[in-house]
This record gives sequence, structure tokens and C-alpha cells, in this order.
Amino acid sequence: MGRRPYDLPSLSALTAFEAAARHVSFKRAAVELNVTPAAVSHQIKALEAELDRVLFQRNPRGVDLTEAGAVLLVALQRGFEQMSDGIAQIRLQPDAEAVSIQVTTAVSSLWLTPRLSQFWKSHGNIPVSQNVTDTPGASIRTDLTIVYGDIVDDAADRRLLFKDRISAMASPDFADSAGITGLPDLARQPLIHLSAENRTWTGWNGWAAALGYDGHLGGGLRVNNYFTALQAACDGMGVVLGWEMMTRSMIDSGKLVRVLPDVVDAPLDYYIEARRGAPARALQLRDWLVASARD
Repeated sequence: MGRRPYDLPSLSALTAFEAAARHVSFKRAAVELNVTPAAVSHQIKALEAELDRVLFQRNPRGVDLTEAGAVLLVALQRGFEQMSDGIAQIRLQPDAEAVSIQVTTAVSSLWLTPRLSQFWKSHGNIPVSQNVTDTPGASIRTDLTIVYGDIVDDAADRRLLFKDRISAMASPDFADSAGITGLPDLARQPLIHLSAENRTWTGWNGWAAALGYDGHLGGGLRVNNYFTALQAACDGMGVVLGWEMMTRSMIDSGKLVRVLPDVVDAPLDYYIEARRGAPARALQLRDWLVASARD
């Protein structure tokens, strides 16, 4: 049997002694420890035998600490106080540091957040903190980042989430009343434009050009937030360009419908990037999101 690193008597005996010395009573120590006074007395006798020192003077009125007992009590109380402080600090700490992930408002609202509820069903011990920003190139240190950009193939720290397609969408009532049958009809409708700082974002001119249409496009509402643009379309304010992976829940629920069958592949991809040295739990989330995106 290996030697213990600390030359200490049994902790149960030390605990019994500390309680008895603090109360100056075997009986009150027994109540605190939920044992019998005889059990406390037995533990202290065993401790005295091991130390070869008398720790209590027994007398008809009770017990008193000896000099050796007083020295031991002070040492134990210091040790127990330090242990208590350490345990209190541990209890105040969260179970695990949250995995941080940077996303845009649209990705957070329409794609990531709904999936996190599913992720937590199997990984409830991994908290996630989202850093939401619509500023391109924002230099915020996070474990993971979801990016709309150009990716050739999977790299060690980067994984493809999904390729998307873009189509013209509107509320069912708007689509029924507009009677859109082709791009010339669409061009005469109020279009919801996104004023995006990200120049890689596909706008109405780029979408129409990809379909071979170079005519005039109508004006309409202009917003600087994609989620707001989608909500405006749901409210019947016009036609919006819908990224199909982002708008799937709105399509499935009937809030939005395609007004034309024409679809354009998004020129860039959505991928997730892990910073160098990202913790294992962050890589767990990354791998889960990649698998979820391909279901």
C-alpha cells in the first residue's frame, strides 16, 4: 500500500475532535454529527491513542481541553476554514465556461438559436454564449465564428456548414394578390432591399442579373437588417430575397412563399471556423452544428 502524502489521523476522528473541542462537550458534538456520544468518545480515544497525547481532561462536570488539545483545535480550525473557503469558491463557479460563438443577427435568429435547443437536449452541460454582430470583419475573440464567405474545402480549423440558394419570397396574401408570373411582373412590385455593410451579400440587382434580367427593378422598403427585411415581407410589405436555409422555418410555417420558381445559388458559403486552441467542448458544438446542417 502506498504511503499517504499527508501524515494525518483519520478525518472522521479529526472531525469528531473538532466538534467536541468547539462545543467542549461530547454530547453536543454528537448532536451536530448525528451520532451517539459514545461514538464521539470512541473516535477521540482512538485519536489520543494514535497521537499518544491526552486531548481532553475528563471530569464529573464534563470535559476540558488540554494544552495539546488546544493546539490541535487551532490547527484544525485553520485547515477547515481554508477548505471551506475553497469549496465556496468552487460552488460559485459555473459548471463550465461557456463556448463563445460569433454570428450575425440573421444567422443567430433564423438558424443557430433554433438549433441550440436541440443541441442542449444531448449536451446540456455545455453552455453557449453568442456574440451577435453585423459588422464585417469584427475582431472579437470567440471560440467559434460562423461566416458567409468563400471556402474551397474543409480545413483543420474550418468546416463547411451549408451552401444556400436564393429565391424571391413574400407573404401568401401578397403573392396571391400580386399575380407574379415572371421577372417583369416582379420588377413592378415593391421590393424589400437590404442595405448591408457586407458587400458579398446578394442584392436584387445581382439576383436578377444571375437570371439574365437587366431591366429596371422597382423600389420599396430599404432596411439594414435581414431579419427585419424578412419580417416586413411576412407583414405583406413587399417581396424579399430569401436564403432558403435561413427562411426554412418561415416557409414551413406558411409565413412566406416563393413568388417565382427561379432560384439562384448563393455565390458564397456558410462555414464555421474554430480559433486555434479552442477547447474540446467548442469543437463538440462545431461538429454537432456541421452534422445538423447536413441533415
